[in-house]
Amino acid sequence: MLKAMNKRIVLTIGAVLVLLVAGAIALFWLETGQPELFQKPAKVYRIGILDGFDFFGGTITGFKEGLTGLGFIEGKNVQYDVQTTGVNTEKYDEVLRKFADDKVDLIMTFPTEASLEAKKVAQTTGIPVVFTNANVEGVDLIDSIQKPGNNITGVRYPGPDIASTRLEIMKKLVPAAHDILVPYDKTYLNVPPQLDALHKEAAMLNINIIEVPVETPEELQTKLDALFKEGQKIDAIVNIAETVSGDPSYVEVLGKFAEEHEIPWGGALTLKKDGYTRESLFGISVDPVAVGQQAAQLAEKILVGGIPAGTIPVSSAESYFVINYGAMTKMGITPDKSILAGAQEVIR
Repeated sequence: MLKAMNKRIVLTIGAVLVLLVAGAIALFWLETGQPELFQKPAKVYRIGILDGFDFFGGTITGFKEGLTGLGFIEGKNVQYDVQTTGVNTEKYDEVLRKFADDKVDLIMTFPTEASLEAKKVAQTTGIPVVFTNANVEGVDLIDSIQKPGNNITGVRYPGPDIASTRLEIMKKLVPAAHDILVPYDKTYLNVPPQLDALHKEAAMLNINIIEVPVETPEELQTKLDALFKEGQKIDAIVNIAETVSGDPSYVEVLGKFAEEHEIPWGGALTLKKDGYTRESLFGISVDPVAVGQQAAQLAEKILVGGIPAGTIPVSSAESYFVINYGAMTKMGITPDKSILAGAQEVIR
């Protein structure tokens, strides 16, 4: 009888231990989801990034930072394939074909031309695209801001708005300016909408726009020399957002001309510390890092939320105004307090 009682005690203790272990396991499941042995492998997202204009290279930094803040840890649950091409349509196509062959989960791209090529990939492969630093006016990139369609969305570059503001700022800096030279790459798709906005602003400010359309730095040099020999009056130079404003080869030609003839020059910011040999007076563009962070929000909606890219409204980048105060003072220009107050950054 004693043996039977001891046996029952042992069985009871065993049952209690089983219950305690089961309870501990249940609690672990509640807190962590499920035991590590039974967890499904976390999905590793693959994102292809096409940098088609390194002037906006900071967008990649912002994009990665934004996704990190949303839980995408590089090397753990996200992998990036970053391809830098410069402005080259053939290279765009080559990189995008690679992304398609690799079956990436999402493509992030910039600027306008690269994004237009990426749209074709989105349509034919179903890979969603998030564009950045791309103009949507005057090009066939989206159906509309609210419903971009075609498995694509992104962060719009407000080109026409910025072009108008650049001209307005130059007029405030040089109130007597009447004849303002505007050089641009005539092959660039985003130019016509910017010129339209520029001419409207010029009419209100009583400014004469001297257009200088070119295709190469050499042609820019030739046309600038010809204008000078002809005695063309040039009170200032304003860049719009296209290749001439950011490509070092063009900037060298334009900056040298401006310095030699003491002509105020601005619109797109160039600084010697950024690898350029010439400095402009001011720049109004967008903050590439902030643009990348905006794009990350859109990417998260697509990858995690499962929302079709073409149904996500396009967002617009905020303009970012930088004054090169040192370069202005060298030219004898003193910006008034209202201009300084409107700048996000003043370089002394």
